[in-house]
Amino acid sequence: MMMVQSVVRPERVHVVMKALLDAGFPAVTKMDVFGRGKQRGLKVGEITYDELPKEQLIVVVNDADKDLVVDTIVKAARTGTKGAFGDGKIFVMPVEESYTVSSGAKES
Repeated sequence: MMMVQSVVRPERVHVVMKALLDAGFPAVTKMDVFGRGKQRGLKVGEITYDELPKEQLIVVVNDADKDLVVDTIVKAARTGTKGAFGDGKIFVMPVEESYTVSSGAKES
């Protein structure tokens, strides 16, 4: 299994969530997060905002579905035709084990 963690603009999160649902991936964990990317925040006049609001989405999928999930998130989260700074980031990592809390059953 693979865990796909994405950080996206708050105004794009509903589009991403719907795209994942439409692609067959209804299980998503969503969190409000704050941070900055390579551009070190946003400067407006003399004020620098370095803790920008973002949304973090976490999806755990079978290895074979990883590329589809990443592609779905990229297409849904990107602003404009070419994208822009601050559109987000995606991290992919292996998941060794998972368990259902209610039953304690190990999932494969």
